[in-house]
Amino acid sequence: MLGSLARWLRMMGHDVEFPVVLNDDKLMALAKKENRILLTRDLELYKRSTARGIDVYYVEGKNEAERLASLAKRFGLQLEIDLRFSRCPRCNTEIQSAPKAKIVDKVEMNTFAHYDEFWECPKCGKIYWQGAHWPKIRETLGEAKKRVAEASSV
Repeated sequence: MLGSLARWLRMMGHDVEFPVVLNDDKLMALAKKENRILLTRDLELYKRSTARGIDVYYVEGKNEAERLASLAKRFGLQLEIDLRFSRCPRCNTEIQSAPKAKIVDKVEMNTFAHYDEFWECPKCGKIYWQGAHWPKIRETLGEAKKRVAEASSV
C-alpha cells in the first residue's frame, strides 16, 4: 500500500486520491475517468493498467525518501512542503491557516502554549502545526532531494 506516500504528496500540495476499498478494476476505471496517474507497487496492476492505456507509474524504493525521489525525478515534483498550498493528509482537502484563538479548544494546552501557527482542514477538522515531527519531515525531504541531485549528476 502507498498510504504513507499519498499523505506525503498531499502535504506537498498534490491532489491525491487514495481509495482503500476499491479493487484493481475500479482503481483503473477511476484513474482513467479522472485522468489521474495511478501509482502502484503491484507489478500485475501496473502491467494491466499499461495494457489498458492508463497512465501508471510503478513505485519502487525501500523508504519514503527513495519513493519521493523517484516520483520527483519522473514527474518533476518539487520536494517542498508549503503549508499555504498543503492538503490534509487524511482527506485531501486544502488546509487553511487557522488563527491561534480559533483552535484553543482543539489542541492540547501544551501544544497551544508552545506553537503560534496552526492550520485546519475545513472538511475533517484536523488541526496541524509544525511540531516535534518536523525535523524528521525535513530530514526525509532532504534525503530525497539528495537522491535526486545524485541521479542528476550521473
